[in-house]
Order: sequence, then C-alpha cells, then structure tokens
Amino acid sequence: MDIVSLIIQLVSGALGGNIVGGLAKNLSLGTVGNSLAGIVGGGVGGQILDSILGGGGAGAVADAAGAVASSGMDIGSIIQSLAGGGVGGGILMLIVGLIRSMTSK
Repeated sequence: MDIVSLIIQLVSGALGGNIVGGLAKNLSLGTVGNSLAGIVGGGVGGQILDSILGGGGAGAVADAAGAVASSGMDIGSIIQSLAGGGVGGGILMLIVGLIRSMTSK
C-alpha cells in the first residue's frame, strides 16, 4: 500500500458517494455529506479490497537473487484502487443515508 493508492481510493470514494447520492435523492446527504461519507468509505473499502486481493501486484518484489525491487503502480492496482474506493464510498453513503432517513421519521 502506498500513498498514491490511498489518494486514488479517497478520491474515487468521494466520487462514488456523490454518484450514489445523485441516484438516490431521498438518501442524499448533500454534496459535502456525500463526499465525506464517500471519502471514509473509499478509504475503508479500498483497504479491505487491497487486503483481500493482496495489493494488486504493487509493492516490493524479490528477484531471483533475493534483492527486493519496487514494482510501482500498474494498471491492475490502479483499477483495484478505483473500484474499491468507489464501491466502498457508495456503500457507506447509502448506509449513512438510510440511517439518517430512518432516524428523521
């Protein structure tokens, strides 16, 4: 896990939260609320997906001589970060919106 993956997850989480907020108008928390819920959900969801899938191949790789080399970000790990962050952000925004709508009645 590196900082670039985390930033991608947080930004895609904010986007996911706002997209879901736009689709589910009755559960929307407003732009700022959707973004905040999405950022938190994106970070958590991205980390969960990263731990399940093993980081998507990014990170340190040992070569045949045992030396460790950094492999950097590949397209798979970028897509994994986007998906985990966006889905996590959308799901958390839905959960918070549902809780808010149930408590306001």
